Amino acid sequence: MNDVYAYIDAHAGEYLAQLQRLLAVPSIAATGEGMADTTALVRDMLDGAGAKSQVVPTGGQPVVYGVLPGKSRRTLSFYNHYDVQPPEPLDEWHSPPFQPTVRDGRLFARGVSDNKGNFVARLAAIDALRHVRGELPLTLKFIVEGEEEIGSPNLGNFADAHPDLIAADGCIWEAGGKDPRDRLGLSLGVKGILYVELRARGPNVDVHSAWGGILINPAWRLTWALSSLKGPDERIMVAGFYDAVREPGPADLELLAAEDLDERAELKQLGLESFLGGLTGMDLKRRLTFSPTCTICGIGGGYQGPGLKTVLAARASAKVDFRLVPDQDPEQVEVLVRRHLKEKGFGDIELQRLGAQHPARTDPRHPLVGAVSRAARAVYGHDPMISPMSAGSGPMYVLSQRFGIATVSTGVGNFASNAHAPNENIFVADFVQGIKHIAAIIDEFAAARL
Repeated sequence: MNDVYAYIDAHAGEYLAQLQRLLAVPSIAATGEGMADTTALVRDMLDGAGAKSQVVPTGGQPVVYGVLPGKSRRTLSFYNHYDVQPPEPLDEWHSPPFQPTVRDGRLFARGVSDNKGNFVARLAAIDALRHVRGELPLTLKFIVEGEEEIGSPNLGNFADAHPDLIAADGCIWEAGGKDPRDRLGLSLGVKGILYVELRARGPNVDVHSAWGGILINPAWRLTWALSSLKGPDERIMVAGFYDAVREPGPADLELLAAEDLDERAELKQLGLESFLGGLTGMDLKRRLTFSPTCTICGIGGGYQGPGLKTVLAARASAKVDFRLVPDQDPEQVEVLVRRHLKEKGFGDIELQRLGAQHPARTDPRHPLVGAVSRAARAVYGHDPMISPMSAGSGPMYVLSQRFGIATVSTGVGNFASNAHAPNENIFVADFVQGIKHIAAIIDEFAAARL
């Protein structure tokens, strides 16, 4: 592969320019800004890489799909997304979020880590292989959606309608990167999620707080309802919530034990002294990876401006997510939460589901895992750290496990990439290494015994 790596080094500037071109176009699924322009640009980039592409309607933002035939019928797919998070708060950016800027070896822009950098790295790897080798060793597919940052609400429609487009022998998922010690990490799965909004209602308008002794206070109702969901010991108190949880097996725990989590660096990055409950070591890693969670993501109601205003608010609401592990089903968890609220006397609290995804896992013994690991060793000079499952969520079940497709996540980010936050960034050197890794993965997986 040295000839391919040399080509990548020689054309790194061109690949960086392609990434900057994509980053300069906003693609905010939450607002719709720039989505049509980005859809067209992604298709042009796939065409430029030699793919036969199409824009597939979904009922929401479309999926941009591309296929590149190779020497063998073995197929590797890539999942990416072209939408990004909103850039706010804008005053915390050191350069405009949609004006890609290189400073001190890092490229800053919204979406550079999540997920446009990974998408372009994959296109660049294909470009290098085709120019040096003349032909790809296997068939490649791209599935690039436009709604990942809003929960992929229509990706299931695409999967239901086009199982033939999804079919593959393995899939490389959207993201990943290096830890504080510059070691590449791989992930073999994601947690599921149930995201809901709880709403409490009282009088039809805000009223003087003097009425507080005789009127329902939605803020208190909501506070009490929320406190019924989880105790101070962090255990979720919804009856039946843990019944379906699959405990990690010996292979999972072996991978977890091998993970060298740099706790001190992670805490320093977060500006904290310790993790919740003083967790450390194996207990910390196990809680992060294999424990479901219940998190209040946002809460509001009534007056929160400067100074004093004595008011009993007419409305109060909170957004809550439940991160789920195998074999929890988000729809069943929603049933349990609704039942819990009713049985605890909070039947008046309205619950609206905003998003739901199943957890997903890949067997660490699958040949794809070995191929990605060998490729990482060749490019990065060390064995990658392999996590049995990411603490985050995504639509992996919809595109992969549902169809029996093994999936590994890897990417060009770093532990301080600030995905979803101001000053999102990647190292330019990591971008170039990531291109080489994808090229090596393609080569390794083409030769792997399935």
